[in-house]
Amino acid sequence: MRALLARAGFLDLGRAAATLEDRDLTELLAPLTDLPLLDALGVVAAPDEALLGLSRLATAVRGTPRADDVRAALAVPGPVRDRLLAVLGGSSALADHLVRHPEDVAALADDGVLGTEDVVVRAELLAAVGADPDGPGEPVATVAGQAGVDALRRAYRRRLMAVAAADLVSSEPLSLMPGVAAALADLAGAALEGALALARAEHPDHASVRLAVIGMGKCGGRELNYVSDVDVVYVAEPADGHDESAALAVGARLATALARVCSGPGAEPALWPVDAALRPEGKNGPLVRTVASHVAYYERWAKTWEFQALLKARTVAGDRDLGRAYTDAIRPMVWAAVERENFVEDSQAMRRRVEDNVPAAEADRQLKLGVGGLRDVEFTVQLLQLVHGRSDESIRSPNTLRALAALSAGGYVGREDAARLAVCYRLLRVLEHRIQLHRLRRTHLMPTSEAELRRLARSSRLEPAGPEAVLERWRAVRRDVRNLHEELFYRPLLPATATLTREEASLAPEAQRARLAAIGYRDPAGALRHIAALTEGVSRRAAIQRQLLPVLLGWFAEGSDPDAGLLAFRRLSDELGTTHWYLKLLRDSGVAAHRLACVLSTSRFAAEALSRSPESVTWLDADAELAPRSRERLGTEADAVLTRAEDAQVAAMLLRAIRRRETARTAVAQVLQERTPQEAAAALTAAVDVVLGGALRIAEHEHRTGPDGLLTRFGVVAMGRLGGAELGYGSDADVMFVHDPLPGADESLAQAQAVSIAMRLRALLAAVGPEPVLEVDADLRPEGRNGPLVRTLASYGEYYQRWSAPWESQALLRARPVAGDADLGERFVALVDPLRYPAGGADAAAVREVRRLKARMEAERLPRGVDPARHLKLGRGGLSDVEWTVQLLQMLHGHDVPALRTTSTLDALAGAQDAGLVAADDAAVLRDSWVLCSRLRDALVLWTGRVGGSGGDVLPHDRRALGALARLLGMPPASGAELEETYLRTSRRARAVVERVFYA
Repeated sequence: MRALLARAGFLDLGRAAATLEDRDLTELLAPLTDLPLLDALGVVAAPDEALLGLSRLATAVRGTPRADDVRAALAVPGPVRDRLLAVLGGSSALADHLVRHPEDVAALADDGVLGTEDVVVRAELLAAVGADPDGPGEPVATVAGQAGVDALRRAYRRRLMAVAAADLVSSEPLSLMPGVAAALADLAGAALEGALALARAEHPDHASVRLAVIGMGKCGGRELNYVSDVDVVYVAEPADGHDESAALAVGARLATALARVCSGPGAEPALWPVDAALRPEGKNGPLVRTVASHVAYYERWAKTWEFQALLKARTVAGDRDLGRAYTDAIRPMVWAAVERENFVEDSQAMRRRVEDNVPAAEADRQLKLGVGGLRDVEFTVQLLQLVHGRSDESIRSPNTLRALAALSAGGYVGREDAARLAVCYRLLRVLEHRIQLHRLRRTHLMPTSEAELRRLARSSRLEPAGPEAVLERWRAVRRDVRNLHEELFYRPLLPATATLTREEASLAPEAQRARLAAIGYRDPAGALRHIAALTEGVSRRAAIQRQLLPVLLGWFAEGSDPDAGLLAFRRLSDELGTTHWYLKLLRDSGVAAHRLACVLSTSRFAAEALSRSPESVTWLDADAELAPRSRERLGTEADAVLTRAEDAQVAAMLLRAIRRRETARTAVAQVLQERTPQEAAAALTAAVDVVLGGALRIAEHEHRTGPDGLLTRFGVVAMGRLGGAELGYGSDADVMFVHDPLPGADESLAQAQAVSIAMRLRALLAAVGPEPVLEVDADLRPEGRNGPLVRTLASYGEYYQRWSAPWESQALLRARPVAGDADLGERFVALVDPLRYPAGGADAAAVREVRRLKARMEAERLPRGVDPARHLKLGRGGLSDVEWTVQLLQMLHGHDVPALRTTSTLDALAGAQDAGLVAADDAAVLRDSWVLCSRLRDALVLWTGRVGGSGGDVLPHDRRALGALARLLGMPPASGAELEETYLRTSRRARAVVERVFYA
């Protein structure tokens, strides 16, 4: 026997064996065999408790006709027996009820208890107190007083037991949960109706008042627990011919009596507390109010949380017409509440307060209020409803799961996220139900004992059903719920959407036309056409666009060109709108939508870059994706490209794609103020360095595998802004090519091969194709365009020894080996160091020549008609002024001051300051001017989208363009004039320093 009991899941085998031998139980079961019964007990939540309850029930029916009823229920395997044993093993409180009222076993035969209409349940409980649900006037109990109270409670428990039985025997309790919660809410409403009928019997003057009971919270949403406070609000109006104040007094007495019927003492256990604390002014306010009084309060005094609570308001008992008048009056205010100042922030703060008020000892056991609990789901759903529901009636359901499904269908929540959240919510509710059902006590805490956890797992049909398994499953659900709550509840789109008017949120054309014109769109009609194209239709894509656009339109207007931003967004959405991630990212990300709006409306260059590689939109969701990629990381990627690609042209295109991608990444990051100009220049330089190195490897490989093999070592030396790691978006790659024939190689053949390698490198990077070209400019080589494209190291040495001019020594200050043979690069540096950093410094003739060249450049190279004060590169106090001043200091003192031996302008300037070659104030002026000019050059490219051209280095006069540049520099709106004044002042000061330091 003990083996059978253990196999059936009994824990206390000795007690179970003794119970099976109990006289009353054996008498009850005498006609039956014990083996089928043990099998049936083996599937209930707690076999020990079920057997004990069965023994108690046997004692209660011994010698009564009810014994046959119980025996009949147990005799035949089937739903009635399963329900009876499930109730006995799942709820000790309902087992107590059956022991008191064994005749209620008959209620377990109801196969359709969860589908019973609420009017049927209402009629059943009214009949229990002798009230006619269909008679004239409001129902009044004829079984009054304590007898009526006990009759109502017993009828309630009988149907509650039937609901619990259907729930406990279900093999899929998660699927059944919404039906169970709805049945419990309908039962609570019927009990309130019966209690009100008893209250009317207690107060003969009840006819002087019309009273409606409004269900709130879970009762209002038809998603009630087994044991919960039933939240209500009372609405009263005087009956025809009666005084209002007297009628309200009667209404208050009826409400008080109703609450006493439900929760006062009696022979039968109380149902649950009736909580009216959600009424206006809470416990300090009148218990009952008229509709007008309610409306006046909500219009003037109500707080944010009160409107959130009203979302679930539903008439559950009393005068239905009055209840309908109340909800009709209140509902418009609920959906307009989002327009209150700081509505979203207040709702979010309320959730945090609820969480903070959970006692520390309970925080890790809370199913309802704690982290990842039911409130996380409910607050998330309700906030989304309140924000979007004013313009979309389809999402206004007071029921959490139905509202979540509607939010998913409308595109407000991703389908996968909604499905996960719904499953998590169902599981949390099932666990809550099972915990409460055991003793019919109001609790939301996970048990701690092994036996209770085992019963919880078995009754919830969780597999595996051990204590640790149920805890692990619950913890996983908490993590999922919390993650989804934080993603959805704190969406930046919510407060932005909440600040819109109802018309703006609905995208009504006339309202939008006025709004677009008011916030800065130059072509509202064109913008409306884009909006229509993005939102027309009933697709999920159009639905999500309708959510995003009201907010995005305002965010576009924060940029310099909202019309261009909207157009770029339409093009991007046409390209990506059908992908699974694009609109989800914009809707759900904390920053992506706002960043995208900023980029598209502020920078044509960045907008075009994103359109060329739309998948780059994902960068906007994470700062790490916008961070510059190191040269080592890019080099590893280039290695992979060169290893995989079999065709040289394909490999070169893939290398150019790396540069295009990193240029886009840099541009987006700079527009978003995530990168300084120096960081941007370093990132652009790193990408070009890697591409040059990769292209050289391709060219060398082609010759290495040719008939002659590789005849020479080859190196690429960066010059100009590339050499200084100061590239801008429109910069070419200035280089010189150097080679050194291998021992034994024919020098003429090696020279020809070197020229072929250099030409092939340039051709690979300039070939027409889908990726932007990289112009490789070798004009800074000795003799310029007239000299050999490539020289040997010895040839460079001979030339510089015999023919080098001061400007060439100056140009070599930026020389930096960037690709090819590393040893050759080091030897090239050693060769040119004496020229650029001559011992004793540059002589007086060289200094005069440098100054003469600078003066000539100012006179001849400045474009005709351009104001010298506004040219960022060649103008007074511009980039050239600062760079030539620093380079002259390097030529004069580089041999003696190691800190000056750098290709970086700012690093050299800092070294000159540290060495006392330039005053700290003068260095600061030069630094400020160089940085500002660099930022403005970048900003001009980012704003216009044009690389190069005559206007790329000139500060514009146009106020709109100046304003756009100011925004790209992080200045507030309408700062164009301030930017212009700042630049002119900074460049004047820099020119004064240049006159003193450079021209002496």
